[in-house]
Amino acid sequence: MSSQCKVSKGPSIGVRHLQSLLLFLGLTAMHIARLNVSVAIVAMTNAESTNPNFPEYNWTERQKSYILSSFYWGYILTLCPGSFLCRRYGAKVVLFIASCGTAVFSLITPWCITWGDWQVFCAIRILQGLFQGVIFPCITEHLAVWSPPEERNRLGAFSFTGSDCGTVLAMFISGMIAKGAMGWPGISYVSGALCAAWCILWLVCGANNAPESRFISEAECKYIESSLQHNENFHERSIPIPWRAICCSVPFMALLVARCSETYGLSTLQAEIPSYMNGVLNMDIQSNAVFSSLPFLAMWLLSYVYLIVADILLKKKWLSLTAVRKVFNTLSFWIPAAALIVIGFLDENHSKVAIALMIVSVGVNSGSTIGSSLNAIDLSPNHAGILMGLSNTVANVIPILTPLIAGVIVVDKHDRGQWQIVFGIAAVIFFVGNCVFLIWGTAEAQPWDADDFLKPKDAESCSEKQVKPTEAIAPPIDPVLEQQITWPERYTAKAID
Repeated sequence: MSSQCKVSKGPSIGVRHLQSLLLFLGLTAMHIARLNVSVAIVAMTNAESTNPNFPEYNWTERQKSYILSSFYWGYILTLCPGSFLCRRYGAKVVLFIASCGTAVFSLITPWCITWGDWQVFCAIRILQGLFQGVIFPCITEHLAVWSPPEERNRLGAFSFTGSDCGTVLAMFISGMIAKGAMGWPGISYVSGALCAAWCILWLVCGANNAPESRFISEAECKYIESSLQHNENFHERSIPIPWRAICCSVPFMALLVARCSETYGLSTLQAEIPSYMNGVLNMDIQSNAVFSSLPFLAMWLLSYVYLIVADILLKKKWLSLTAVRKVFNTLSFWIPAAALIVIGFLDENHSKVAIALMIVSVGVNSGSTIGSSLNAIDLSPNHAGILMGLSNTVANVIPILTPLIAGVIVVDKHDRGQWQIVFGIAAVIFFVGNCVFLIWGTAEAQPWDADDFLKPKDAESCSEKQVKPTEAIAPPIDPVLEQQITWPERYTAKAID
């Protein structure tokens, strides 16, 4: 048994699990604030189906698409800076500020819309995107320093399921809130209150790393740090970023393509499902919100099934980590691709079949968390936040485009043929993106992840050679002269040499 196996893991439910739970709750709260607009916008433009006591806005489909996509205009601007901010100030401070900003702008949204109309709504969404852009780089960086390698899938996947839970709640409770006494403004008020509550919880219980936590036991801290091979001053030093190696890395490029493909398909479903059900299936807002949340409820629940299966496959060594990533990514991309094509040919007479296929397509997509989302930590634990920031920056240009593309294609939301094009494009992108990941993706740590990758080894060896003095070679002594030198003189000469 190795010395690492003998190290006590501390309590069975420790502070590392608490950090994972906090990340889960944070993602839940901030995704509610991020995604409830897709239901809120239906209530704001169709007051008869919700609470008629609140203002109704006559926004065009294109204006709605601007509102839906505006969040991502700000979101992509802070993805890369978010990874740098996290490395500089720590995840605790950065995530706290991100959640506070989201809470404030959620609370003031209803008041601002009453005097600024959809243009101000877009501006608020852009500002919320700026605050939330730092979230995933920080969470990835936080998981990299809190998750022992053998628990990385478990803790990482559980944390990321907060986004699925938030999506479900955003669509499920938003319709009921809009239907109730608070009306559509209540959607923003509830979102802001949840983010504010998480800020307090995170401020008390969050910690940048194991040694900084005031609640962690010595055994658990030692287990985490030793499993990650961190020395005493690891958290104080700064590792230079190998930009050129990262940008030229084929596995990272494969990850980037996979993330872009997954983001396109999922963002299309998240933004367009309420409008599709309202326009094509002719459902009112309350049933719209309930049925719209069912696919993401399946996504949330199936993510735990994927998690359990992945643990079994890895513990029994039936598949390598790379194989697990590729198998799960294939399931989560290709099954939704096939379902989306079929969905495009259904109308209100086949509403139950359409709902079932949507549940399947979105639910099965939850495997992408284990399939490719956590792959950044595999490729480079030391630069996981940087990789997540880069990949999310590129990938989240897509959600800016998807509502705009849908807004151009779907001129009449009741036209089934126009929705066929929207879902068909998403299906093709799903298929091609996974093919790239199958061919070039890997879960092996890359050479440029090494701490000393950018260390000038040749220059160092040259400097060592210069520091070490070369031994002077004494000139040979003439044999005849040597015989004439007395013993004390010969000893003195050798001592001087």
